Amino acid sequence: MWTIDVRTGRRTEFVEITADVRRAVRDTGLRDGACIVYCPHTTAAMTIQENADPDVVHDLLAWLNQHVPKDVPGFRHGEGNSDAHIKSSLVGSSVTVLVQNGELVLGTWQGIYFCEFDGPRARKVNVQTIGNNA
Repeated sequence: MWTIDVRTGRRTEFVEITADVRRAVRDTGLRDGACIVYCPHTTAAMTIQENADPDVVHDLLAWLNQHVPKDVPGFRHGEGNSDAHIKSSLVGSSVTVLVQNGELVLGTWQGIYFCEFDGPRARKVNVQTIGNNA
């Protein structure tokens, strides 16, 4: 298993980690199989999304922040970050990417993103590969 360190600078943001995941897969020597990218934090998530136009990430965050705002009357969690827990559950804790001939199988405009919902923080992402190294 590989660990990628991610440092976020804002309360909510998406950080593209595609290059880090590619490096992890290459370092494992995996030829064909799958790569699981897992976020072990309850107020952050993982997604695969367009990486060509930064407005896509902006719009995703704007929608999430509008529909799950930070301060909602009735939230009871004592840390004041219930919105981050909800956003994390909506987006999901992991993504799986196929690997063929040692390369990630991503669409032309796809990138792998770490999704921060309770930053800024120092975070970890785990990468596990499954398959053939031959």
